[in-house]
Amino acid sequence: MRKVDLLFAEYSKSHRNATNKFIHWICVPLIFWTILGFASLIPSPHFCASYFGCASIISLLVITLITLFYIRLSFLIAIMMIVIMLVMEHFIYLTNISVGKQSWIVYLSVFIITWIFQFIGHKIEGKKPTFLKDLQFLLIGPIWLLGFILKKTGIRY
Repeated sequence: MRKVDLLFAEYSKSHRNATNKFIHWICVPLIFWTILGFASLIPSPHFCASYFGCASIISLLVITLITLFYIRLSFLIAIMMIVIMLVMEHFIYLTNISVGKQSWIVYLSVFIITWIFQFIGHKIEGKKPTFLKDLQFLLIGPIWLLGFILKKTGIRY
């Protein structure tokens, strides 16, 4: 069995309850977005593209490092996650432009609220979050959701 499948199987063990899964479908992408949002606030030069907006070099570095982790697991998932992260980065740019210097409050608020719901979901599930055993599962959550979509559509990853 491939490493990505082993990680998905391990992650799935603490994500069987329907309510917990529902919470994860909402909260995991939002937490991922806030992490990229926090990275965008670290002062650094920006790369700008027409029709997209700007992304900080730090954000692009974070996206690159995450992508390298995903490439080890699945090339297709890594490519799809690059697209997803760049779309998230666009919404981060819009947030940073519209909210301004206080955008950190948006990211922090969303981060705290979504983690509260995550822990509520795991309380309902009756199992601890997988990342408490191994931190790499913080990056597995987003692709576990993507892997579910790919399986349902019959796309091999």
